[in-house]
Amino acid sequence: MVQAEQSAKVVVTGAGGGIGAALARRFAAQGAKVVVNDLDAGRAKAVAEEIGGLAVPGDASSIVAEARDALGGTVDVYCANAGVGRDGGELGEPLDEQGWALSWDVNVMAHVRAAHALLPDWLERGSGRFVSTVSAAGLLTMIGTAPYSVTKHGAYAFAEWLSLTYRHRGVKVHAICPQGVRTDMLDATGSAGDLVLKPTAIEPEDVADALFRGIEEDRFLILPHPEVAEYYRTRATEPDRWLTGMNRLQQQWEATR
Repeated sequence: MVQAEQSAKVVVTGAGGGIGAALARRFAAQGAKVVVNDLDAGRAKAVAEEIGGLAVPGDASSIVAEARDALGGTVDVYCANAGVGRDGGELGEPLDEQGWALSWDVNVMAHVRAAHALLPDWLERGSGRFVSTVSAAGLLTMIGTAPYSVTKHGAYAFAEWLSLTYRHRGVKVHAICPQGVRTDMLDATGSAGDLVLKPTAIEPEDVADALFRGIEEDRFLILPHPEVAEYYRTRATEPDRWLTGMNRLQQQWEATR
């Protein structure tokens, strides 16, 4: 890890399990002081005790001030990892406005609120690191879940904007975009996840490894599944070919339901 990060003060949201817990463990192993956030207070406490960190449970949208106080007034690295997946999104189905609103709030606005709270201090001292756990769905899309796909595009766009706006002022931004990762969220994706994500699913620790390589190499885009780069290139340069391929996946999924 970069030498300056070894004694960093780090916040990881959604760190009671999965990718968040793997990130918290990895930062702690490198000597960082880590705040473990999760809606589930018991899970946050368990991970914090395991790594010698600090548990700050609660809504990821509003924990920056409390986490900063727990760390003695400074946050060096903020991992906006908490996320929510929602089913649905086919035309003709009832519109789940509550689900859409929750997806926007957790997957996008929690990142916006955290950055708003962190940036004044980071810009004043000329350093800070914002890590956004997005998803390959934020670069591509995911069948069967419009709220997740659309809001993850939003999360990626916000991370891009942060990077292009503040990189010359010392703020580092990383967007992690994995495909399937063996977590509770993957299990909740049902038959669509079984078809698209599970065959190439990786462990949460693999995502943490990819992030730390990206930090060392000072890269914005972190792709734990390298093949996503080619999918992203095809989407950008041959959109109809890419959409046709995704539609075939959609049809294959429909045939199994």
